[in-house]
Amino acid sequence: AMLWRTSPAATELEQVALDWLRQMLGLPGPLFGVINDTASAGTLYALAAAREALSDLQIRQHGMSGRPEVPRLRYYASQEAHSAVDKAGIVLGVGLEGLRKIPVDEAYRMDVAALEQAIKEDLAAGWRPFAVVATVGTTSTTSVDPVPAIADLCERYGLWLHIDASYAGSAALLPEYRHILAGCERADSFIVNPHKWLFTPLDCSVFFTRKPDIVKATFSLVLEILRTDEEAPNLMDYGISLGRRFRALKLWMIMRYFGQEGLQARLREHIRLGQLLAHWIDEAPDFERLAPTPFSTVCFRAHPRGLDDEAQLTTLNERLLQRINSAGHYFLSHTRLRGRYSLRAAIGNLRTTEETIRGLWQELQEGLRVELARLS
Repeated sequence: AMLWRTSPAATELEQVALDWLRQMLGLPGPLFGVINDTASAGTLYALAAAREALSDLQIRQHGMSGRPEVPRLRYYASQEAHSAVDKAGIVLGVGLEGLRKIPVDEAYRMDVAALEQAIKEDLAAGWRPFAVVATVGTTSTTSVDPVPAIADLCERYGLWLHIDASYAGSAALLPEYRHILAGCERADSFIVNPHKWLFTPLDCSVFFTRKPDIVKATFSLVLEILRTDEEAPNLMDYGISLGRRFRALKLWMIMRYFGQEGLQARLREHIRLGQLLAHWIDEAPDFERLAPTPFSTVCFRAHPRGLDDEAQLTTLNERLLQRINSAGHYFLSHTRLRGRYSLRAAIGNLRTTEETIRGLWQELQEGLRVELARLS
């Protein structure tokens, strides 16, 4: 699907499927979209386009090295942003020092006041700020950054705004969750991954942009054998890859098979199950939640009464995680939240039911009893 000429059906179905998805998410058009393999690629492409938007620097033509007139470039993301944001800086030559991590509030959302202060400090120190990455559904806690306020700052300081909604963006299919994308219509680029929480097999990461001309100017470099005179878009022009898989077909089939109401019903059920597990944890004297649960991912740990040593709590929860995963009935992951070891239950599979969650909760309680007996 690199050229319309060689694969018109693949090219056009990709545009149709992505416009369906855009409408389901409530995003205003027009938006240009392409499907990449992962959000890591989409994040790289967004930040590359943001750098290209600094047209006075002519980085595409002249590069960055050996040019004293090119200022140090700076972009911003919260401390809870995905590691792909860091990797993009490495690949683009901006470096890890070019990324400034912004503190988060008590709900793990980007602190907008700290963001503006950082921008002002960097401008005064001679940096050239060029982009902000805001997250709708952070990796560890699925927190939602305050996008409208971040968009205000981006407009004020002339920065590219990229939204990483890889996981939680799918929740906007639900009218009652549409608010999570408030402000995203002002973003320059936006990512949502149907392979995370829209039941589409890997790989399928959707990249939307309001500025396809800049994205194309960043990547388009056409060999003579690939030159065509069609006016239809050639999707190879919007990223690194020339050859492209027919990823749109599976997304189109998912939307056709389930329909919008079918997808909504399953998303609602996953959120209900996440809230149910969160409620049980809140009611249990020997467990605690470590972050809000806005969607279907629950961050928690075992915290028995009378056991307050953090090192011991970490060891206990590491053993509990190993016990659950080794049994093979359920699979949990972990993270660290303000230094505390946290278990993570991410509910997003079509076959997950309330019976599944009840079974997990029973295994967690029984596993804790066994591990406490070992400690005593």
